[in-house]
Amino acid sequence: MTETTIGRFGEGPLSRASALIYTLLVVEILFLATTVPGLAGLVLLARDAANVPLAALCLLPVAPALSAALYAVHRRRLDLTDLHPARAFWRGYRMNLRGVVKIWIPLLAWLTVLGATLANFAAAGVPGWWAALLVLLALVATLWGANALVITSLFEFRARDVGRLAAYFLFCSLRITLGNACLVIVAAGVTLVVTEAGLALLASVFVSALLLNSRPMIAEVTERFTRPPTPPPPSP
Repeated sequence: MTETTIGRFGEGPLSRASALIYTLLVVEILFLATTVPGLAGLVLLARDAANVPLAALCLLPVAPALSAALYAVHRRRLDLTDLHPARAFWRGYRMNLRGVVKIWIPLLAWLTVLGATLANFAAAGVPGWWAALLVLLALVATLWGANALVITSLFEFRARDVGRLAAYFLFCSLRITLGNACLVIVAAGVTLVVTEAGLALLASVFVSALLLNSRPMIAEVTERFTRPPTPPPPSP
């Protein structure tokens, strides 16, 4: 086999599609491997108001795994001969764990409070429109969390700066917000129809869709809030 033939291998459309499928499969397997204890508990829990805090505990490992999946898929190679999705996944997991936890735990606590309130809404004795308000607050928090997760996974910012950027794009980029809202609705539908296990099996697909929808945000953050590396001084 000549050098020219080797250079051409892995560069065609079919090879690129194969590279994408391979990356998504590896990322999906690693996502399930890092979240299986929590997901198993989540599937076994009865859908009861008293189990909302337990469900939140089961969801604790999900965000670091999603962050690693975002990192790996974002940095995937198009060349079939140069694929290392598992290495990228574990690198993203280690790099982003601390930053993701700082965002995920407060968000999960807030969503737990809202979920528990909605689950016990009938006993609260408050007007019906409060339910719609709580659902809206939960949706806004989830969309903010999606932006924050993407930013934390791909960039190195302080937690408060991540929060500000996530809020900025939530309210100033309608296209991204509506796209993520559609993803949240689809995810909720899959969970209701197929259970949480079905949603977990589609995690890498949802990660790819989230990255695709977040491309304008990623591009703007890269252009406006990151600096290119300083070139080395000229040699004397």
